[in-house]
Amino acid sequence: MTFQRARSPEQRAERRRAILDTALAMLDEMPVAEVSLNELSRRVGLAKSNVLRYFESREAVLLELLERALDDWLAEVAEELAAGVDRSLPARVRADRFAAVVAASLARRRVLCDLVAAQAGVLEHNVSVDVVVRHKRTALAGLQAMVGLVGEYVPEVGEEAKGVCLLAMILAGGLWTHAQPSASVQAAYEADPGIAEFRMDLVTSLEYALATLIAGAMARAGQVTPRS
Repeated sequence: MTFQRARSPEQRAERRRAILDTALAMLDEMPVAEVSLNELSRRVGLAKSNVLRYFESREAVLLELLERALDDWLAEVAEELAAGVDRSLPARVRADRFAAVVAASLARRRVLCDLVAAQAGVLEHNVSVDVVVRHKRTALAGLQAMVGLVGEYVPEVGEEAKGVCLLAMILAGGLWTHAQPSASVQAAYEADPGIAEFRMDLVTSLEYALATLIAGAMARAGQVTPRS
């Protein structure tokens, strides 16, 4: 892919889309840690200096992809919750079902989980204050959408919903990392079954963590006792 110099706003927008689409295609092939600006530039057909005219750093590209991935997931999980959670069920049953649907949905979104896992430690470094502010404002809209879903299906969480949603995404990123053991760790599990307790299945672990988090939030809100 090669480009002539972008002169109009439309051409510049097209160039930005091409960079983002190329980076997303790379994430389908490799983890976030392996996506380099040099390789991105090569694949998109631009000099690295030209890519940096549109995005100030590799991390700025990936932050925008995180925003896109979160938006796509929120639209998908809203449909899955509508199909998978009966709002007439008792609160705890409904909460557990909500956790199961969200966990399964997140686990299918490999790129989203990988980006979330890298967000605080990698993606929010080497970026300007302006990029961070724009990203956080976009993320705030996503958080509000998630809070709305919790309020729709598990209203018993009450004002604890925002904390639940924030922690849910942090849990997804952390558990994603632990569910992708290195070759050495995987070999160790196979060599010594006694340490396999540390092996994690992402869906199972995330569902348990979310269900526990929601149950605790309901108890804190005073709406449902832990065993009801």
